[in-house]
Amino acid sequence: MELRRRLNLLSVAIAAAPLVLVTSCTSGGGQKGEGEKPPELSLTPADQARDVPVSAEVGTTVKGGRITGVRITDDKGAEVKAEPREDGSTWVPSKPLQPKRTYVAEVTATGDSGKTTTQKSTFTTMPKSNKPAITSTLYFTNNRTYGTAMPVTVKFDPPIAKAARADVQRRLFVKTDPPQPGTWSWVPDGSQVEYRAPDFWRTGTTISVRSALQGLPIGKDKIGDVDRTATAKIGRQVALEIDNRTKQMSVLRDGKLLRKIPVSLGKPITPTSTGKMVIMEKFDYTTFDTRGDPLGGYVVDVEDAQRLTWGGEFIHGAPWSEGDQGNINVSHGCTNISASAANWLMGITQVGDLVTVKGTEVKLDQGNGFTAWNVSWDEFAKGSALPVPAGLAPAQAQQPGAAASKTPTPAPSGPGG
Repeated sequence: MELRRRLNLLSVAIAAAPLVLVTSCTSGGGQKGEGEKPPELSLTPADQARDVPVSAEVGTTVKGGRITGVRITDDKGAEVKAEPREDGSTWVPSKPLQPKRTYVAEVTATGDSGKTTTQKSTFTTMPKSNKPAITSTLYFTNNRTYGTAMPVTVKFDPPIAKAARADVQRRLFVKTDPPQPGTWSWVPDGSQVEYRAPDFWRTGTTISVRSALQGLPIGKDKIGDVDRTATAKIGRQVALEIDNRTKQMSVLRDGKLLRKIPVSLGKPITPTSTGKMVIMEKFDYTTFDTRGDPLGGYVVDVEDAQRLTWGGEFIHGAPWSEGDQGNINVSHGCTNISASAANWLMGITQVGDLVTVKGTEVKLDQGNGFTAWNVSWDEFAKGSALPVPAGLAPAQAQQPGAAASKTPTPAPSGPGG
């Protein structure tokens, strides 16, 4: 009996041995992800960096994972709100950082295996700069309703040098709802940059803008002045088409003709510009003062005036030239219409409506007003200092006339007439 019991135990042990070996081999491979490295993560500004501009963003570079957490705090422990850029390369504080303050950026990255890496960077911003600031003006006002051709426009004094335009453009942000991606484009002298999409804004679109230039180093010896933000809506589509040959203005709303108005444009010595302009601002009453003009100045009060160019071309009521309207050009470059027509037109148009003038002696200079539509999309996109966003294939935009009030801070008035 004892021998039989021992033989039975030996048989069980031999039978069980392969199972033990298989189990041991499987456990030797480890759990899924065991042995995988955590993601590699680096940050900017670098840890212990000093004299960091108040326009700084938290840059992240990840290898083998993705960013899953970002927290920025100041030296009092208060959290600094920030949003990621679309490409995820940096996190942009919602407001400029404060000068001569210490901040901590804590960033976590997670790999495919679930392993995480957390890095901290403590940095100190520079004291308030004594460098001269470039003055920027955002021509986009909060809680406003604009026409469908309204470009977001920022002007600079002095102009931005070509070498610095990419850095400035990178700090200009536009969000549209529903999404209508576009690009910025610089006028040749760098005094103005404009943003639009390939086609006109859709009615009802909400546009939010941030010109985040405060403390931004611009070139070697200047900085940006202040941050500016605005959110506005796009209203109905109105277009004005002015033909020098017929001396008539066609007023269209959603592509339908509302009215034709006789006009008198600039006489040959002071011609009206041919091109695509945008109504920039509207005045119930204003004064044109052109004293000092080499061609002879004047002072005149006008009603119902709508600015088209920085140089001083307006559409306005001109009761003194009503006999000439529809027949000959007698103005100093403005579009003269009757007092009653000007009053009616003020109730139809919005800042941001497209005005097309054709058949005059001179062409509109790019940058003389909101001139984003005075060139094709292809030409407009070439004016960007940064690569145009993916998916924005150049396309020729169609005329608003064929589709479906406080004003922005005015520039000093140029000559009217």
